[in-house]
Amino acid sequence: MKAMKIVAVIEARMGSTRLPGKVLLPIMERPMLEYMIERLQRVEAIDEIVVATTHDPACDKIIELAEKLGVKSFRGSEEDVLERVLQACRLAKADLIVETTGDCPVIDPEVISKVISSFLSSEVDYCSNILEPTYPGGMDVQVFPLSVLEQVAILTQDPVDREHVSLYIYRHPERFRLLNVASNLPAEAAQLRLTVDTQEDFELIKKIYEFLYCKKPNFSLADILELCRIHQELPLLNQHIQQKVV
Repeated sequence: MKAMKIVAVIEARMGSTRLPGKVLLPIMERPMLEYMIERLQRVEAIDEIVVATTHDPACDKIIELAEKLGVKSFRGSEEDVLERVLQACRLAKADLIVETTGDCPVIDPEVISKVISSFLSSEVDYCSNILEPTYPGGMDVQVFPLSVLEQVAILTQDPVDREHVSLYIYRHPERFRLLNVASNLPAEAAQLRLTVDTQEDFELIKKIYEFLYCKKPNFSLADILELCRIHQELPLLNQHIQQKVV
């Protein structure tokens, strides 16, 4: 039997409304996206990484970074992210898609591995840790077959569904079998923002890297939570930021 090819796709662009160019903002002289790619490369189950970006000339720098790091890239629509991800994963000949976004530079490889293994050990169409959030924002992982995304591309042309790749899947549990992966973390952990949408978010992520990376490049979510326990001023940097609602 042919082995399933597992491809992680990173949705990344330069045109963020709240923090333009955020994926390439420097942390200790390296772009934020480079750290995220490094963390995905630590996931043993992932066979290939592809960065799905846009035709915007500003995204040339994202393509250049991917080439420098030896990672595949694809350019597609700014608005139709579903089609962009679908074509990127077809290019990579993916069987199973691990969907991530470029604003999650401290995503934990162990969390990604847990979601992948949960999918593989269950008879479901979609597995994630976001249906009932028990992880901090920025640890978001969604796993589903290429064949499911191909179905969705046919089933919906709604601009909201096309912008948010997996939205149609988990909003239609009558059509798709869904599985949520929960953490065993304290409830307050889910309130921590480890995603980058604003300058305040970026300042927190930068501090986390400055504290942890030099001593332990493969620092985990547990390390981040312990850091925030010791330095209680850190979560205050962005606790007032409201996550955008779909």
